[in-house]
Amino acid sequence: MKLISHGRYDYVPLRGRPNYTWPGGKRLAVYFALNLEHFSFGEGLGAELAPGGPQPDVLNFAWRDYGNRVGAWYLLDAFDALGLPMAALINSAMYDYAPELVAACRARGDEFVGHGRTNGERQGILDEAAERALIGEATARLTEGEGRPPEGWLGPWISQSHRTPDLLAEAGYRYLLDWCMDDQPIWFRCRGGRRITAVPYPQELNDIPAIVGRKVGAAEFADMIVDQFDEMSELAQTRPLVMGVALHPYIVGQPHRLKHLRRALSHIAARRDAIWLATPGAIARHCADLAPGIVP
Repeated sequence: MKLISHGRYDYVPLRGRPNYTWPGGKRLAVYFALNLEHFSFGEGLGAELAPGGPQPDVLNFAWRDYGNRVGAWYLLDAFDALGLPMAALINSAMYDYAPELVAACRARGDEFVGHGRTNGERQGILDEAAERALIGEATARLTEGEGRPPEGWLGPWISQSHRTPDLLAEAGYRYLLDWCMDDQPIWFRCRGGRRITAVPYPQELNDIPAIVGRKVGAAEFADMIVDQFDEMSELAQTRPLVMGVALHPYIVGQPHRLKHLRRALSHIAARRDAIWLATPGAIARHCADLAPGIVP
């Protein structure tokens, strides 16, 4: 029996892959992704603090909006205090809704990553023309705001169609974050002889699936980050690895969770000399500069 394949990459086991290092001879690359999202009131998708009722679902809309109004600012203060870089994964709707927050990330020098128009929709259910239009609209808004196009993309709700990598490569994207099947970047095959890098994005060290989905507590989530960092620091002595942490301000920006997140961030910051504190774009660019055949 032959199973259906996506055809984007081949199975290459971790053991036996070519060895390389990150800048400065570092073995572990660590990046933090802050998801900045906006939602339509009374319609569309959205994470839920409690099971949603009839629309307008005020409880969950307001809970998510807390992240943009309050939680994100707490997180920016925490990252500023520790001097940690960040990637801002931005719905293009944020430029009109919360321009001050977008400007604060710009002032920090954060990398801006395309994250669709809004997390109230999925792109994977669209036909090719509509999906191309979604990517184009979001890309144009980020390009206008930042003076250059984004290099990377994370689909809203990690939603992809069978054509998404092709459409992203054709739109000029260098990397995507949606696939969580590896701890190293890999190349994706795309139509027309193009290719795009898949940079590892976390589904374990991600506060939505961990805290909202699995009901993990704030202290346990912080422990997960610390344990992942400590163990990956050891594992990376054998091969280069990427550790990402995905954060949503309406979740970990809540003060009772922020207290524990600070502990995890401080643990990593105290060891910054031993790792490469990076952004996903910097990781993708480094891999693109390696000799052919090094990255699977």
